[in-house]
Amino acid sequence: MADTATNQVGNSYGEANDSQEIAFDLGVFVGDLNFEEDVSSDDISLEGLQKELEECRNDDVVANILSKGTKLREYTKGVENNLRQVELDSIQDYIKESDNLVSLHDQIRDCDSILSQMETLLSGFQAEIGSISSDIKILQEKSMDMGLKLKNRKVAESKLAKFVEDIIVPPRMVDIIVDGEVNEEYMRTLEILSKKLKFVEVEPMVKTSKALKDVQPELEKLRQKAVSKVFEFIVQKLYALRKPKTNIQILQQSVLLKYKYVVSFLKEHGKEVYIEVRAAYIDTMNKVLSAHFRAYIQALEKLQLDIATSSDLIGVDTRSTSLFSRGREPLKNRSAVYALGERISILKEIDQPALIPHIAEASSTKYPYEVLFRSLHKLLMDTASSEYLFCDDFFGEENIFYEIFAGPFAVIDEHFNSILPNCFDAIGLMLMIRIIHQHQLVMSRRRIPCLDSYLDKVNISLWPRFKMVFDMHLNSLRNANMRALWEDDIHPHYVMRRYAEFTSSLIHLNVEYGDGQLELNLERLRMAIDDMVIKLAKTFSKTKLQTVFLINNYDMTIAILKEAGPEGGKIQLHFEELLKSNTAIFVEELLLEHFGDLIKFVKTRASEDPSSSSERPITVAEVEPLVKDFASRWKSAIELMHKDVITSFSNFLCGMEILRAALTQLLLYYTRLSDCIKRIPGGSALNKDLVSISSIMYEIRKYSRTF
Repeated sequence: MADTATNQVGNSYGEANDSQEIAFDLGVFVGDLNFEEDVSSDDISLEGLQKELEECRNDDVVANILSKGTKLREYTKGVENNLRQVELDSIQDYIKESDNLVSLHDQIRDCDSILSQMETLLSGFQAEIGSISSDIKILQEKSMDMGLKLKNRKVAESKLAKFVEDIIVPPRMVDIIVDGEVNEEYMRTLEILSKKLKFVEVEPMVKTSKALKDVQPELEKLRQKAVSKVFEFIVQKLYALRKPKTNIQILQQSVLLKYKYVVSFLKEHGKEVYIEVRAAYIDTMNKVLSAHFRAYIQALEKLQLDIATSSDLIGVDTRSTSLFSRGREPLKNRSAVYALGERISILKEIDQPALIPHIAEASSTKYPYEVLFRSLHKLLMDTASSEYLFCDDFFGEENIFYEIFAGPFAVIDEHFNSILPNCFDAIGLMLMIRIIHQHQLVMSRRRIPCLDSYLDKVNISLWPRFKMVFDMHLNSLRNANMRALWEDDIHPHYVMRRYAEFTSSLIHLNVEYGDGQLELNLERLRMAIDDMVIKLAKTFSKTKLQTVFLINNYDMTIAILKEAGPEGGKIQLHFEELLKSNTAIFVEELLLEHFGDLIKFVKTRASEDPSSSSERPITVAEVEPLVKDFASRWKSAIELMHKDVITSFSNFLCGMEILRAALTQLLLYYTRLSDCIKRIPGGSALNKDLVSISSIMYEIRKYSRTF
């Protein structure tokens, strides 16, 4: 309440002061306007008065005073009186509230005393908390120090425990190594012993420890005992491989691979003994596999079917002198030296199992050498793949394979080197080349490189032999004795048939390979046969017989090349062109034989214009004998041509095509003759003797229907 009164008095006092201040200021200005009281003053200047009055006009207080018409001095006195009254009222309010103010003062003094005590207490607390904080910091440092010591002790304990575990030799391990049988438990114990041996050899801290002096002699004794024991064990297992009729692969997979850690142990801790084991295995497998392959090759040799000899060449006369034998081989004898026939099926049997000799021998079946070649190399691939993988797994070495297979390779090379120089079967050699290529692909798919160099070596040896045999065939054509080969027969010659079958076979075997060198050799062979067949044709006295002989041989060659498939290529196109050109020659010769005068007239005179003033114009008398001769015997002449064609050509379809071409050409000649007669003056008199074109067409269709 005292506060409220104080505020009111303050406010009133403030307002009064403000009013007094305003009144004072205005009184100064207004006093200047009182001319009656101070009219004689010389110090007062009225300059700017009007401007100041204008500025005070907008003041609210001044405007209010002026509106009431009150004088400023009276207004000032009123304000002073009000202020004095407010002051008196305020004093009375303070007097009324004096007790309360005294009580308030006492309360404030008590509060100051309490707060002073609390300050003293809190200061003590602060000092104690500072002391506790330092204690906590000390404890924290001690805790970190103890934690570090604990960690170091644990690390030391773990290392010491591992050291003790790695260096100690348990009695149980000693019993197993010395007296135990070599089994899975023995293998696990060997692994533990190996770790201990490596530990004492590798760890630098072990070499300075006193424990090593106690343990090392015992470990060395255990190592020697283990090496001796596993050596005897593994050698005993290896000797089992030498027993007859032992399935080597099963023994390797089911027995030896179970103990492959024994070899690893020897390799690490018994190097000298490992070398002995390695040498014993190499020696054993070398002898066993060499014996197996030698026996297999000897069994295969009994199944070999001889295909060709050095005299079985395209251009060599090998005809029998027997009374009942023909001078020619059968046209489609698929068992001939030069025909591929069913022999190509061997390329589809690449992945088939190898031959079992005693079964094949029991059935009295003989095979071309390429079948035996595939079977031998199939067995080699399977054996080599198995042995290569085993050596890599069991010994961890790939090179050991090549030492083992040095013997089998030598056995196969010895056999191959005895066969190859006596092989004159070019088709068989090319089949073997393709078989080797397929085997290389098989080994590549298996991702086993162990036979790469061997297969390359075989391939390199086959190509020169094939080239040599091929050149023998080529030279047999180039150096052929025409008198010995010639037969008074216009049908296909057996040499040409040999060439066609031989070429067709090689083209077929080159389809998927595109060997440019082989294509070049075939082109050389084609040029040689061209020369030879033309020489044979020239031995016939008549040109017509020469042409018929060539057509028969070319047609037969094309037919055989087509049987091999659409891969005849350039060679087939070449013979088709020769057949076409010789067919045209034969057609002309055949027509000249029966209609010579007519053809000569058409070629020399039919194109002349009878109405032109030439020295020797065409007359009816000149043409009439030709027309009447043709009309009298054209049908019989066509019949003779038909018989001639039937007897001349071995291929009926080819003969009919030639006859149709001849009759078509005859129709063209006769049509030109008829056109020429129409242009001759008086030629219409011969119309009765002219044979109608439709009649000739009918006859041509009649012969066309015969085939």
